[in-house]
Amino acid sequence: MSSVKGSFFLSLLFASWIFSVAAPVPAQVGRHQGMTEPNIADEKELLRLPHVNPALVKGIVERRPFANMMDLHKFLSQSLDSKQMSELYTKMFLQLNLNTAKREEIMLMPGMANRMVREFLEYRPYTAIAQFRKEIGKYVDDKEVARLEQYVFVPINVNSASDETLLSIPGITPQTLRGLKDHRPYKNVQEFRTEIAKYVNAKELGRLERYIILN
Repeated sequence: MSSVKGSFFLSLLFASWIFSVAAPVPAQVGRHQGMTEPNIADEKELLRLPHVNPALVKGIVERRPFANMMDLHKFLSQSLDSKQMSELYTKMFLQLNLNTAKREEIMLMPGMANRMVREFLEYRPYTAIAQFRKEIGKYVDDKEVARLEQYVFVPINVNSASDETLLSIPGITPQTLRGLKDHRPYKNVQEFRTEIAKYVNAKELGRLERYIILN
């Protein structure tokens, strides 16, 4: 009898281990599902987008990294009308920080209405994309939640984030990941900038800063 109980106990332990390995890692950055990230896309990728010409590509590359979507929108509005930008934003968008994005930024998301903007703002502060899915899923179906998720991220605490969470930052490399981890904990933003500047250039450092917080 004790042998049976022992086998049962071992089976439970094994099942628990399998579950923990298979459990999804808490996500901070929304899944792109083919959405182009303007701060890291190459010129060929940008040229394939609707209403984008070589002059616009040159301007995007020269000005990036864009600190936020409004900066990119202001640049694009010099060449594109509102309809063209709406069509472009279904294929390319600079993800918004769910906890700090202004109402006017959120309204740039295709298909966004004032009512949904209120829902986005109501649940701040967000701690993970799973929270966003749960709360916004009260108002729209799973397909629409997945579409909206492409446009947002929750800032990542660089001092405690797992490898998987840090690697969810678009364009991050193994070398940068190693740099982010080697100098933890960071006491302040200036220390973060000083240490990570050993691994990336100033533009890449500015791009990474969009995604992180220090707690």
